[in-house]
Amino acid sequence: MRDRLEKTGYLVDDGLAVACFLALKLRRPIFCEGDAGVGKTSLASALAAALDAPLIRLQCYEGIDASQALYDWDFPRQLLHLRAAEAAGVTDADRLEGELYGRRFLVARPLLRALETQPCVLLVDEIDRADDEFEAFLLELLSEYTVTVPELGTLRAESPPVVVLTSNRTREVHDALKRRCLYHWFDHPGFARELAIVRRRLPGVTARLAEQVTGLVQALRAEDLVKPPGVAETIDWAEALDALGATEVDAELAVATLGSVLKYREDLERARGLDLAALLAVRGA
Repeated sequence: MRDRLEKTGYLVDDGLAVACFLALKLRRPIFCEGDAGVGKTSLASALAAALDAPLIRLQCYEGIDASQALYDWDFPRQLLHLRAAEAAGVTDADRLEGELYGRRFLVARPLLRALETQPCVLLVDEIDRADDEFEAFLLELLSEYTVTVPELGTLRAESPPVVVLTSNRTREVHDALKRRCLYHWFDHPGFARELAIVRRRLPGVTARLAEQVTGLVQALRAEDLVKPPGVAETIDWAEALDALGATEVDAELAVATLGSVLKYREDLERARGLDLAALLAVRGA
């Protein structure tokens, strides 16, 4: 599992590799929790690439409900069909109703598409943004991998999708959903591992620049920031500096490009108050 994921460019530790293997073997979802930007969403993309399967993504948000995640009816097409039937003189009400609520007019949202697509990887992103009712609905769906459409009957997945749920821990997700899943906490990586990720994702960036940027991000995380930068921001910063033609970074260039790695005014002000030249010197710059 580790080899297959790393071939996609996604580096995993033993714990995550085992969790992914067990998710496939036991057909259980993986619940990924941690700060934003540490690679939770990227895991689903890597799994899809490793399994050569499509990735189906459900982005959660406050107020999302079952109809937006599961299925809906294509009302404009149903109306056109009704008018066409009336123009053709169709008077059989039962037949017309059966046609209007047939599979051709059912719009499959991400969850239903995942049940009907084999194989696939289903990403339920930021489940912590959804409310309790949607969380309970999702728990029921993941227990049986079936859904009942009143007009069509019960639809069941022939082979359950590989499911990855992510949470940025903006609120606690209920234990019932977590117990259904294999759990993995995503922490910020150490220097060596983060550097390896940057080099893998940005092979064109010089080794010196990659080391300097990684070292600076590691130092910034040790500060009391509103939003510590994740690995995604480390990659963004290195990519931005490379786009400017830099092969290494000094304190002046680091300050000028802080917007690539820090996204809050308070964090920018705090970083500008640091002795970035000294931090670069600590990393052997």
